[in-house]
Amino acid sequence: MNRYINLFFSLSLSLIVSSCESSKTNSNENSNNISSEIENKSANLLTDYIPLHADGDVNAVIEIPTGTLEKWEFNKSNGQIEWEAVNNVPRIVNYLGYPGNYGMIPRTLLSKEHGGDGDPLDIIVLGPGEERGSIIKCKIIGVLYLMDREEQDDKLIAISINSPLYETNSIDELNEKYIGISEILKLWFTNYKGPGIITTKGFGNKNNALDILKIAINEYELSNTKHN
Repeated sequence: MNRYINLFFSLSLSLIVSSCESSKTNSNENSNNISSEIENKSANLLTDYIPLHADGDVNAVIEIPTGTLEKWEFNKSNGQIEWEAVNNVPRIVNYLGYPGNYGMIPRTLLSKEHGGDGDPLDIIVLGPGEERGSIIKCKIIGVLYLMDREEQDDKLIAISINSPLYETNSIDELNEKYIGISEILKLWFTNYKGPGIITTKGFGNKNNALDILKIAINEYELSNTKHN
């Protein structure tokens, strides 16, 4: 009997070790593939894609996929996405993974005067996790009003064309059909930096969000005109 028990534990240990090694290899390969893909992109993610489709949907450049913790961001100087560093250390969000794909809308610019930070317009895209650096067609349904250290930092809310929620057309409809999603977004974004740092005034509707988008597109075009 002892012989069979020892054999069972030996086989179990071998399977665990093999599984761990395989997982580690796959993780390294995935990490290398992501880095390589981003470095090889020749397109400028801000200037080379349109912000709006004919049907009113927008393009979103995905910086941070759903469920991940690595804080990547768009670099205006080279048009690519890079891993943000704090004191030369790559930044990891010390919280639960992002509740939606996080990114920006190309060919937009929102100044502090209009509720932005001088960068492209931020957007949260609800749906399955998308590849970092990918361009996703999505439908805007509202805006989450946020204050980050007393500075306005609003986020447009959209739904990916790849999501079964895509037919949803407004925050009210989202709340009616899919209870809890908007609360999850509000709770996450007001707590992921720690207590009391980010506050919210709640959600704006689709028209509020589209007004912000229109301003950001106009600001980008005006900025380009001045520099040309």
